[in-house]
Amino acid sequence: MPKYLWQVNYTAEGADGLLAEGGSGRRDAVQRMLESVGGKLEVFYYALGSDDLVVIGELPDNVSAAALSLVTSAGGAARSRTTVLLAPEDIDEASRRSVEYRRPGADA
Repeated sequence: MPKYLWQVNYTAEGADGLLAEGGSGRRDAVQRMLESVGGKLEVFYYALGSDDLVVIGELPDNVSAAALSLVTSAGGAARSRTTVLLAPEDIDEASRRSVEYRRPGADA
């Protein structure tokens, strides 16, 4: 299953909810959310700095990731960035694929 990284920032409303619910309560809610689309939570950490929360999980496909993104954005309590993660073996396979490419400005 594809792996995804989510970097999350809470809005003021989301931070209020986190204070009321607690960190482990939010972790459990995120785990249930991922499982609801056939996914699995792997990593869940709160962070100091540019992100409030970092999550890594598996999902069946990009459509599932888009569904989570839409629901989270519509909720208004958090903003997130989603990154598809690739294993070293994925890069090995990508490096063996033949790709036709012309650099911009190069002769055709």
